[in-house]
Amino acid sequence: MSAPEPARSRASRHEKCRQAGKGSAQDVRAFLDHLWLEYGLSPHSIAAYRSDLHRLAEFLAQRKLRLPEAGEADLLDFLGQADRLSARTKARRLSCLRRYYQFLLREGAVSADPTLRLRAPRLGRALPHTLSEADVDRLLAAPAVDDSLGLRDRAMLEVLYATGLRVSELVGLHTGQVNLRQGVVRITGKGGKERLVPLGDEAVAWLQRYASEARGDLMRGRASSTLFVSRRGSALTRQAFWHLIKRYARRAGIQGKLSPHTLRHAFATHLLNHGADLRVVQLLLGHSDIATTQIYTHVAAERLKSLHARHHPRG
Repeated sequence: MSAPEPARSRASRHEKCRQAGKGSAQDVRAFLDHLWLEYGLSPHSIAAYRSDLHRLAEFLAQRKLRLPEAGEADLLDFLGQADRLSARTKARRLSCLRRYYQFLLREGAVSADPTLRLRAPRLGRALPHTLSEADVDRLLAAPAVDDSLGLRDRAMLEVLYATGLRVSELVGLHTGQVNLRQGVVRITGKGGKERLVPLGDEAVAWLQRYASEARGDLMRGRASSTLFVSRRGSALTRQAFWHLIKRYARRAGIQGKLSPHTLRHAFATHLLNHGADLRVVQLLLGHSDIATTQIYTHVAAERLKSLHARHHPRG
């Protein structure tokens, strides 16, 4: 067994690593600003990219290289360290590297892109977890609507299932985005793209009841344009709504994993089960690429096969 490394030697090595990566910090900040401005990436995605580049900078610093000095072999060695990670995480890490070095190439900070010949791992296509229509009915009926909070929760669940909104879009809704007379909600989604989504009669009815019977009670004279408010009159967080939907799922006797996104999946799957066009579902969900929406055709197909196997005499 080798002797432990002296503390002074370790400190010296860490200082060299820090200095080697220092010159790349400005490039990284400019790159992350570029992602936010050009692509509208969420803070979560930008934080993941920042973490990936920080890890790469530490790896390269051990070779006395800065980020712009990395070659294809260096990046392959770095990606090879990620064997314990999922294929999805590896793919995101490679996507980060590609975008970063393409950015440096456009900015003239590197003369060649070292990621050109790197290949992403093959990803299995996991089907999103969804709910049956009976499960959704039980979930929507779970809040007790004889008080303001329960009425708010019923309205939120109805809107979520009626529109397929992302949970961040739901909790961020403002009163000016909802037109109850026309029965639509105006959403600004990822990348600043705007879309109009129909609410449907049921969601409109619950929103009207929430607005007339519950919201004023929760606001208690305070001013806010936020549509769905807490008992303190402030906006709900995504985490708070996640806890709400878990509680109502237990009350409804729904087993298995459940999240606010599950109702988005149910919205899309049930539309397709009832014959909706894939392009329409793409527009309603706010997907920029129809390939993202096509996963729901697989969910619908699995449902059809299950029904066929259960009810067809030769199933």
